[in-house]
Amino acid sequence: MASLWLFILTLAVVLLLPGPDMILLLQTGARQGRAAALATALGLAIARACHVALAALGLAALFKTAPWTFDVVRIAGAAYLLWIGIQCFRSPLVPNLQAQEQAPAHDQWRGAIRRGLLTNLLNPKALLFCSVLLPQFIVSGGAPVLTQFAVLGLVLVSVGLLFDSVVAMTGAALGRWLQHSPTAQRAQQWLFGSLLIGFAVRLSFIQQA
Repeated sequence: MASLWLFILTLAVVLLLPGPDMILLLQTGARQGRAAALATALGLAIARACHVALAALGLAALFKTAPWTFDVVRIAGAAYLLWIGIQCFRSPLVPNLQAQEQAPAHDQWRGAIRRGLLTNLLNPKALLFCSVLLPQFIVSGGAPVLTQFAVLGLVLVSVGLLFDSVVAMTGAALGRWLQHSPTAQRAQQWLFGSLLIGFAVRLSFIQQA
């Protein structure tokens, strides 16, 4: 039980560090409202579940044996973040965010889930993080390893979804606060767009440890 709480604390520390997932949630909430931001959080949760499954299968070792696979995922992830950042600059202002929240389009939800999924899934560091972190909390002589891995993965996804939901709601609140100031809206879009592009540049230069 003590190791589980230490695992949750470790996750909390990692999740509090600003990254592309957090910026995407804030930008989506401020731009498209609460429903779209929560849909983005769901997409991120699905991506984390995929990373846990891939880590359990040992596919992270593929990055070591075939380094070009790491580079392919890294470049694809950087390109996707760059595209999202540019879209922030080009997006029109939102005159009435509350009306958009009350009548969100299903296409908007699907698009938000897809953005969350691809942003995290195309980050090879997320897979390596799961592959390094989870085995450290496997207790020898306890439950079967796959059972422990599944429990830790479920905790990781649940804690991440809870944290992301809070960030999503914060982004939506920020959007409602800024909707009556076109200048503030534009500044917010350029700030989030610049941060996403910055994360794209950083990801493009990341190398395996």
